[in-house]
Amino acid sequence: MTEVMTLPPVPGDLRMARTLGPVLLAAAVGLLPFTVFSTFLVPIAEEAGSGVAALGSLRGLGGLAALAVGAAMAPLLDRLPKQHLAAAGLALLGVSSVLGATGHFLALVAFAVLVGAGTSVLSPAMAAMAADRFGDGPAAGRAATLVTATQSLTAMLAAPLIAVPALLWGWQGNLLAVAVISFALAAVFFLRRRPVVVVRPRIGYLETLRALGSVAGAVPLLAVALLRTGAFMGYLSYLAAYYDERFSLSPGVFALVWTLSGGSYFVGNLLAGRVANAAGSWIRPERVLVGGLVVALGAVVGFYFAPVLPVALALTVVLAASHATVAACVTTLLVRRCGELRGAALGISAAGMSLGVFVGSALGGLGLGFAGYPGAAVVMGVLTVAALAAAVRVHSVTSV
Repeated sequence: MTEVMTLPPVPGDLRMARTLGPVLLAAAVGLLPFTVFSTFLVPIAEEAGSGVAALGSLRGLGGLAALAVGAAMAPLLDRLPKQHLAAAGLALLGVSSVLGATGHFLALVAFAVLVGAGTSVLSPAMAAMAADRFGDGPAAGRAATLVTATQSLTAMLAAPLIAVPALLWGWQGNLLAVAVISFALAAVFFLRRRPVVVVRPRIGYLETLRALGSVAGAVPLLAVALLRTGAFMGYLSYLAAYYDERFSLSPGVFALVWTLSGGSYFVGNLLAGRVANAAGSWIRPERVLVGGLVVALGAVVGFYFAPVLPVALALTVVLAASHATVAACVTTLLVRRCGELRGAALGISAAGMSLGVFVGSALGGLGLGFAGYPGAAVVMGVLTVAALAAAVRVHSVTSV
């Protein structure tokens, strides 16, 4: 306890954001290609001469690419200069955006695969690079969670922000603009003469995985990341259908619900990252992790049985904020505990979350098909309970 109390204070968010400017910008850019793709799915499908359903399924192909590449690259994130890996990820995003702008179906297939592969390297590299700038104390965890908070803010604001430029140059222009920004940032990271911090453990690929498995609480933390993502993304996959069926909300009105959920996630992630990494705080992130999942469990079960719209909206806010809190705690604890292996840990976590997206959506669909929204509630509840059990394990490991 004494060591915690003597740690230096964590820099303020604005000061940290100025220090991490290019890193945060790169993390935000990583979300833009698929945001453009999802927002303009109908005109892109018309340009490609494909159905909306067939083209929309390419997003899943990108997720599979992210899972495969992320899992393969994770142990290398601490053995290679992270700014060079970031440059490679950004370059892939740039190439993919150029291909996507052509509008041809096969090019859009390549677009989806390359975006998935690029983001699977870029996102954990940015989080690890941000943490490296601030050493091993609470400031390192705060820096990593600031990256994830920036990404959640981008996800919330990107759709309306890209709609305005599209009035001038269309969705193709949006993708080409993303390509230009990606290539420019790739050059910035690649040409840096002095890397932020390059950690090179003198162990091989498999040894890195074994060493990570021996870190106290690392495996259950990775399980929390996968299961929590499955529960939350499964819930989000059918959110629009739920509000349409239960409360007859039109797509235009539902967009406000989506913004409400995204805003709650951003605020929850930002505040939880700050609290969990406050130097000298008695609020341990392990406790916040468990508490966040308890709240999420109650909220997800209550949501599917909400009697009126205001109750459903309130639970939507609580669900987003609680999951954001859990996500911030997972990132914080992986950064703190894994030390020189933090890049590998964050990479495997990102790959697990890609898998969680598919698991949650698939199981949620099964539950919905067999028993309607009560069935979906059971599925999301079971996933959350499993994540809670893993979180309790994390807490018990560190409490001994």
